[in-house]
Amino acid sequence: MIFTPTKLQGAFIIDLEQRKDDRGFFARTWCAKEMAAHGLATNLAQANMSLSRKKGTLRGMHFQIAPHQEDKIVRCTRGGLHDVIIDLRPESATFKQWIGVELTVDNYRSLYVPKGFGHGFVTLTDDTEAAYFVSEFYTPGAEGGVRYNDSAFDIHWPAAMQVISEKDANWPDFA
Repeated sequence: MIFTPTKLQGAFIIDLEQRKDDRGFFARTWCAKEMAAHGLATNLAQANMSLSRKKGTLRGMHFQIAPHQEDKIVRCTRGGLHDVIIDLRPESATFKQWIGVELTVDNYRSLYVPKGFGHGFVTLTDDTEAAYFVSEFYTPGAEGGVRYNDSAFDIHWPAAMQVISEKDANWPDFA
């Protein structure tokens, strides 16, 4: 696994270290020792997935409120998506900053999302699947979010939003 720090404290892009031969390749997608060596969470409570039927589907910007905050590793297993994370930790030097990373079935890339971050994505293709490994169990009463187009963050999305849930369209302003 190849860990590339992002400009956001504690967030990493994870690429596969492919061992190739004439059959294709083999690569690790999870290794507790390698995660720990980079100071990242190694406990997994759940593995989740989503399927978005239409290009331009927005999911986000979500988080869980303490004490149910979760670390996530997100990977695209079919299609493509533009994944966005926002540092919502007031004590962080990168507070309110965001990044976007393209995750596709072809680039095999993952994004490590630390606790205290908002997370969401827009699909770049029809029938996009995302897989999530999370460090805490989902707790319905602890879900929170910020609006994808909140001016407090000025996120630049690469695709027009075509499908948005009522909940995601109506998260309150961050301020």
